[in-house]
Amino acid sequence: MVSPVALRLPLSDSDVRALKAGDVVTLSGSIVTGRDRIHKYLFEKRPPKDEIPFELSGGVLYHCGPVMTAAGDVYRAVSAGPTTSMRVEMYEAQIIREYQFRGIMGKGGMGESTRRALKENGCVYFHTIGGAAVYLADRIREVSGVWKLEEFGQTEAMWHFEVEGFPAIVTMDCLGSDIHRQVEEESLRRFSELKAK
Repeated sequence: MVSPVALRLPLSDSDVRALKAGDVVTLSGSIVTGRDRIHKYLFEKRPPKDEIPFELSGGVLYHCGPVMTAAGDVYRAVSAGPTTSMRVEMYEAQIIREYQFRGIMGKGGMGESTRRALKENGCVYFHTIGGAAVYLADRIREVSGVWKLEEFGQTEAMWHFEVEGFPAIVTMDCLGSDIHRQVEEESLRRFSELKAK
């Protein structure tokens, strides 16, 4: 079994450039969530960094709409699985550039525009486990804050999580390697061979 690379967040440029597609990792430190509405807001409104209550530079943006419970002002994640990343493809390249994320995390990979942005800005795509939302929520040690909760609602707000040993695989690195694209190309090749028989 491959031993995961233990990464401490925020990530530096050298951290990211040492990662290669196929690396199994665990993330520990601060991450933020963002689904469609947060992406659209960051893309269209371009709020300055000092308007956002969390440090984004060097961080990881997790494509996740968590299910949360609250006891007073203290929140806890009950379910925190990844959402399909391609749904925010049209926004991601600009958001990586403007807010200097070093990691994007979700499921299913992303498109050519994001692949170029990863390469140009020293960022990687982490694929995490679909169908394991409760297990992933257990990796969240603390909910440090939330932004745009009243405006966007629970699943679309930006949550700030402290995670420990959060599992993922690098599937798109900053050198241009893209496992999702490789699998698609290989699948099409094999399908064409089967059709020809």
